[in-house]
Amino acid sequence: MALEIINEMNRKGSFKLEAKKIGFIGAGNMATALIGGLISDDDILPGNIIVSDINDQHLNDMESKFGIRSSGDNIKCVEYADVVVICVKPQMMNQICKEIAETVSLKQSLIISVAAGITTENFGNWLGGKTSVVRAMPNTPALIKTGAAGLFANENVSLAQKEIAENILRAVGVVLWVDKEKDMDHVTALSGSGPAYFFRMMEAMENAAIELGLEKETAHILTLQTALGAAKLAIESSDSISELRKKVTSPGGTTAKGLSTMQEEGVDGMFQKTLQAASNRAEELSKEYGES
Repeated sequence: MALEIINEMNRKGSFKLEAKKIGFIGAGNMATALIGGLISDDDILPGNIIVSDINDQHLNDMESKFGIRSSGDNIKCVEYADVVVICVKPQMMNQICKEIAETVSLKQSLIISVAAGITTENFGNWLGGKTSVVRAMPNTPALIKTGAAGLFANENVSLAQKEIAENILRAVGVVLWVDKEKDMDHVTALSGSGPAYFFRMMEAMENAAIELGLEKETAHILTLQTALGAAKLAIESSDSISELRKKVTSPGGTTAKGLSTMQEEGVDGMFQKTLQAASNRAEELSKEYGES
């Protein structure tokens, strides 16, 4: 059952984060989600977390909300922390890594990146080949602690450091490791970008229901609850997704007719092309922003 697997994934390891100081470079949504999850789970004291950002208002908001430390200086953030989570856009990663490289080398910091497409080879070029780097690809449901994250560690990451990375990301959802770094592009395409695909489907279903004649609020609520119920049922059931689909599809009924139309419209091919395009784009980001 998927629920049992997810519960097992959510079990935290024996390593205690409270003994570590964690720095976040970038004070955006993902940093906010991770910090909020860590503090709400009592994994770490607020005073052991520091965040750096160029936006003073973001830093003031984070201090006020979480009681953590803050700095406008990325180097000071690295100097304070044992683990550094870099939560910035891919195009900013080169500049920031080169800025903090000397301090990272002296501290022998564990680096966790949430940037799509930036490879461990890129980090090796910018930070030094012996740097311990974990690539993570969480998604936006992390904001409500229902995220899904794929992780990949380079050869310098120890078992203890892997457990640290797991515990940080588990504060906001489910964590899975991949063995091949290339798979991180596929994780990005599936779960990293995936919420937007579901939002788009929900948007289309809601609009179609309104076109049929339902009131907007009715269509909206029914769409949201149907999506929630389907996901919850899939998680808690021992049946596969395919089997669940078959159980709700009576021969000759309304569901069968709707699914037949979806098949005629090429839904499988659409998703294959969608995920392939997103995965290709993740690879392109490495080439665009991963140059030394």
